[in-house]
Amino acid sequence: MTEDSLHYDGTLAVIGGGRMGEAIVGGLVRSGAVAAASITVAEPSAQRREALTAAFGVRCVANGAEALPADTVILAVKPQVIDAVAAALSSRLADSVVVSIAVGITCARLEAALPSGTAVVRVMPNTPALVSEGMSVISGGTEASAEQTELVRALFASLGKSIVLEERYQDAAGAISGSGPAYFALVVDALARGGVRQGLPRDVAQALAVQTMLGTARLLETTGMHPEALVDGVTSPGGTTIAAVEALEARAVRSAFAEAVAAAVHRSKELGS
Repeated sequence: MTEDSLHYDGTLAVIGGGRMGEAIVGGLVRSGAVAAASITVAEPSAQRREALTAAFGVRCVANGAEALPADTVILAVKPQVIDAVAAALSSRLADSVVVSIAVGITCARLEAALPSGTAVVRVMPNTPALVSEGMSVISGGTEASAEQTELVRALFASLGKSIVLEERYQDAAGAISGSGPAYFALVVDALARGGVRQGLPRDVAQALAVQTMLGTARLLETTGMHPEALVDGVTSPGGTTIAAVEALEARAVRSAFAEAVAAAVHRSKELGS
């Protein structure tokens, strides 16, 4: 479910047609936030260009320069190549709002690589955007106005939900929402494997795990209940759930997740240095 209703009248270029680029394009088109005719995707693979055009009706080109100029430019590329991409497109980005989804790359670093005064907005989306259930964290650079930052937030809200945070929180937020789908997928897989070990068919065990995760997330969201209160509400004295929770606690599951978040933050800072 998207949280905003937006109709963007400008032109939009997406540089990079990988999985996240596709999620962004698909979400924007499906939600009606941006007309397909207003979007150009730069994707070097001819096969991928054909697939994107067939799926969403957007214009596709082989390189970034062909996609410009555009009012909003989303750099959907890896942090390892962001500097080279910015340098190659710099002369055509001065009047654009430049949106970067490159992990760890600060607005200041990108501003320094672009023409003076270029508005830069940093975004950390996640892969559930593919099904319009994404979570995106938005931070505006020093040259981005409040209105430009809000426009980007509304665009990414078309992919699920989005919030604006100070950029100093980006690494930590990304370690939860950006990397989080991998954590939850591991939990689903672990539960499904546990079910198989107890005799359940794999598809049944996975369906049980997925729906239980979805329902629990919706319950927490809808009620505002603290997770600990939910745990207490499910456990009963001497019951099955407390036995299971004690087994998890004995293996320091909470500490493992906290360490995972810390590791992701550390890596994000490395990528941005």
